[in-house]
Amino acid sequence: MRIKPLPPETLSPELRYVHDEIASLITNSQREVGMVDDQGTLLGPFPPMLQFPQFGVPALTFLRSLDQHATLDKRVREVAILTVGGAYSSRFELYAHEIMATAFGIPADIIATLAAGGRPYGLNEQEIIAHDIAYALVSHRLIPNSGYQHAVHVLGSDGVAELIFLISGYSLIATILNGFDVPAPEINT
Repeated sequence: MRIKPLPPETLSPELRYVHDEIASLITNSQREVGMVDDQGTLLGPFPPMLQFPQFGVPALTFLRSLDQHATLDKRVREVAILTVGGAYSSRFELYAHEIMATAFGIPADIIATLAAGGRPYGLNEQEIIAHDIAYALVSHRLIPNSGYQHAVHVLGSDGVAELIFLISGYSLIATILNGFDVPAPEINT
């Protein structure tokens, strides 16, 4: 890990406010995931974002908008996020979203296949679209027009736009996590 988590008491008042807002949001939306340590310090992508706020705070604003304006089914979102995490081999992103996918009822075999970079069986039509679009984009390919038009037919143009921005946002997170070599927490099973 290249950036150490920043204890909240060491932050400037402005960054402490950002820290506390993030902690509140993730406690409400991702409470199943260990993203705050015992001292209240944020983990995952947040230490680099707080260490370099000139880049991290605008990124957080973008990522927060993805949640505030979410209309896609949570399972569809998790399929896309796990596809991104699998493509980037992003340890913390996979850790967090394997937990969230489980919480939203995605079967373990589908989660494992997505995390390994594969295309699982058993996805519904919207989930297949989410996977296929995410896979195309993280593979540095253009979404075929037929696939895009089918996605618009099923998800609507706003749904496809949301999906593309979601994939972009989680590609950003995966890049930050990998660039700063952020590990997944140790899990005792």
